[in-house]
Amino acid sequence: MAFVIMIGTVSLFSDMTYEGGRSLVGQFLKLLGSSATAVGVAVGAGEFLGYAIRLISGYAADRTGAYWRITVIGYCLQLFALPLLAFVGQWQIAIGLIFLERIGKAIRNPARDAMLSYATKEMGRGWGYGLHEAMDQIGAFLGPVMVALALFLRGGTNLGIADYQAAFALLFVPAVAAIVVLLTARSRFPRPRDLESKTPQISTSGFSRGFWLFVIASGFVGAGFVDFALMAYHFETVGTVVDEWIPILFAVGMAIDAAAALIMGRLYDRIGFVTLVGAVALGSLFAPFVFFGSLPVVLIGIALWGIGLSAQESILKAALAALIPIGRRAYGFGMFAIVFGVFWFAGSATMGFLYDRDVAFLVAFSVALQLIALPLFFLARRASSPTVA
Repeated sequence: MAFVIMIGTVSLFSDMTYEGGRSLVGQFLKLLGSSATAVGVAVGAGEFLGYAIRLISGYAADRTGAYWRITVIGYCLQLFALPLLAFVGQWQIAIGLIFLERIGKAIRNPARDAMLSYATKEMGRGWGYGLHEAMDQIGAFLGPVMVALALFLRGGTNLGIADYQAAFALLFVPAVAAIVVLLTARSRFPRPRDLESKTPQISTSGFSRGFWLFVIASGFVGAGFVDFALMAYHFETVGTVVDEWIPILFAVGMAIDAAAALIMGRLYDRIGFVTLVGAVALGSLFAPFVFFGSLPVVLIGIALWGIGLSAQESILKAALAALIPIGRRAYGFGMFAIVFGVFWFAGSATMGFLYDRDVAFLVAFSVALQLIALPLFFLARRASSPTVA
C-alpha cells in the first residue's frame, strides 16, 4: 500500500504537469495555425511512437531488472516536455515536444506498471490499480484547473499565444515535485519485485491466445477513443465552449475518471469481467454528446469519456496483468502497448481526417469501433484461465 501511494503521488504531480499541458494543446495548436488533420495525425503519431517504444523499454526492464533507472529516465523526459511549450511559437516545434512527452511516457510506463503489478498482487489488482488511477486523475483534475485559472487571470477572452505560453510555464512546478517524490520512492523500495509475496518460479512461457484477443479488443477501444486535443479543437472551432472553460471540461473528465477508478477497481475485484465490459460499453457513447450537443450535453459526454478513460487506465491493466507470466510482466505491458498504439494512431489519424469532412462520420466511427471490442473481450475471457473472469 505504501508503494502504491508513493507512486500514486508521483502520478498525481505528473498528471498535474502533462494533463494540464494537454488540456491546452488542442487550442494552442489551433492558434499556431495547425489544421484538424494535423492535430489528429500528430496526436495519433505521438501515441503510436510512444506505444512502440514501450515494447523496447519493457523488454529492457525485464532483461536488466533496472525498473527504477528506466522509470526515472522516462519521467524526466516526459515531465519537462510540455512546460517547454512556454518558449514555442511554431506548431511544428510544438508537435515535436508533444512527441517527446509521449516518448518519455513510453520509456517509463512498462517498468512502472510492472512494479505496480508486484505491489498490487496481495491487495487486489483492481483496487490497487484503481487507487493509483484515482490519485493519478486527481492530478489530472488539478492541472487543468491550475492552467484554466492562469488563463482566467490573464483576461479569459481573446486569449493569444503569449497567454498560453504563460500557462505552460506554470507546469514546471509540479514537474519538479514529481521527480522529488519519485527519487524518494526509489530509495525506500529499491527492489520492487520483492513486493509480490509468495512469488512462484519466474515463468518464461509465451503469451496465451486469451492475451492476444484481449490486446486486439483493447486496440479497438483505443482506435475509437477521441483524444481531448481533437475535442478541444472542435470546441475552439464551433464556439461551444469559451477558451478558459475548455481546461475545466478536461478537469471534469479527470475527476470522473478518478471516482470511476475507485468504484470500478472494487467492483472488478468482486465481480470481475462484467465490470470491464460495462465500463467500456458505457464509455463508448461519449462522442455524440461531445460533438453534437450544447454545453450541458457536452458535460454528459465528458463524463462518459472519463468513465471510458478510467476503464483503460485501471481495470484494463488489472485484467492484463493476470494474463502475463510474471517474468515477462514489463515486456507484456510493452507488447500490449505497441499493438494498442498502432490501433490508436490509425483511429486518431482517421478521426482527424473525418472531422475535416463531416463530424458525423467521426462520431459514427468512434462509437462503432468501441462497440466492436465487446464481443472480442468475451472471446478473450473464454480463451483465458478462470482467474481472469
